[in-house]
This record gives sequence, structure tokens and C-alpha cells, in this order.
Amino acid sequence: MSLQSHLLELERRYADLEREIEKAMVSPSSGNLSIASLKRRKLHIKDEITRLRKETLH
Repeated sequence: MSLQSHLLELERRYADLEREIEKAMVSPSSGNLSIASLKRRKLHIKDEITRLRKETLH
């Protein structure tokens, strides 16, 4: 997998998680722990995207 396609996949997963978090926050059946877990996964993906972009600049 090329770096560019990997970045695109990470960005797609990031957007998917963002939508999932939004749905979970309005759903009364979603617990705070599950929302926190989704947010941690989203942050991890964001960090990975940032790291890869920095690597491509050097």
C-alpha cells in the first residue's frame, strides 16, 4: 500500500469514526465509556495521519 493510499484510508476511517461518535452522542443507549473509546480511536488515527504527513515533508 502506498503512503498516499494509506493516508486516504486513515482519513476515511477518521471520518467514519466522527460520524459514529456523533450518532452515539445523541443515542441514549450509548454509554460514556463507548463514546470515550471511539474518541480515543479517532485521536489515535489523527495522530497517525499527522505523523505520516510530517514524514512525507522531510
